Amino acid sequence: MIAWECSLESDITIFREYRSEFDTQQRFKGDKAYIGEDLITTPIKKPRNRELTTEQKQENKVFSAKRIFVEHRIRSVKIFRVGKDWFRLNPQKYQQVILTICGLVRFRIGALVLPAEIHAIAQSKINTYN
Repeated sequence: MIAWECSLESDITIFREYRSEFDTQQRFKGDKAYIGEDLITTPIKKPRNRELTTEQKQENKVFSAKRIFVEHRIRSVKIFRVGKDWFRLNPQKYQQVILTICGLVRFRIGALVLPAEIHAIAQSKINTYN
């Protein structure tokens, strides 16, 4: 799977296809769609016709608090709508566009490593807007 290739496969199908490429000690966090995968930790699902205990609800809250940062980053990328809608530009430009969007998201959260002179210019512009 390459990030800039279009695919109609679901996340779990892609994960199952490429799981052998990950270290066996590597663990992932996922939502309830991933229940049953041994490498993926998921929240506790409510049993049919019963409620979760207070402890289980608390565990789910702790779990969700750890995942929320990633979910917000996914949302930040989805705002640009290049992953879901038809890509209307030249298909050869898709890789450049998606990587630029990911770079913008990383820049926004301060996770983009830039050369010192570019970083100083960008930081001064951010400070003037805030």
